[in-house]
Amino acid sequence: MATLKEILTRRPVAATIRLRVPAGGAKPAPPVGPALGQYRLNLMAFCKDFNARTQKYKPETPMSVTITAFTDNTFEFTIKSPSVSWYLKKAAGVEAGSSRPGHVTASTVTVKHVYEIAKIKQGDPYCQYMSLESISKSIIGTANSMGIKVQKELD
Repeated sequence: MATLKEILTRRPVAATIRLRVPAGGAKPAPPVGPALGQYRLNLMAFCKDFNARTQKYKPETPMSVTITAFTDNTFEFTIKSPSVSWYLKKAAGVEAGSSRPGHVTASTVTVKHVYEIAKIKQGDPYCQYMSLESISKSIIGTANSMGIKVQKELD
């Protein structure tokens, strides 16, 4: 439970902004500029911090970022790894999933691909306390809904 000092020192939140920005590619142009500018946040500070934190990823990797803007024109942000569907499309080597999942198979991936994606997603703030098995089951469900078949080994 929060102490009285923590409650009194909390800053009032002006907004929570969610964006999808390419890794290492945050610029003060759209979509970042208008989203942060309307809350009078420092665009260059965000761009420098974001690009520094995402330099370990390949450029143009879509990163989800949640920015908490406070009323005193300061901000905090958390970065999540790319979506499971993006990883599955890269692993399967397809541009998009099946238009008729369950009827038409777009591609196939192995259980090893699913395990590697699960290891990456386990570092996300929302998945860090989940087991690898449960994350893997979720990834297999996403693959099925995209029309990507999960096999033990590729033929």
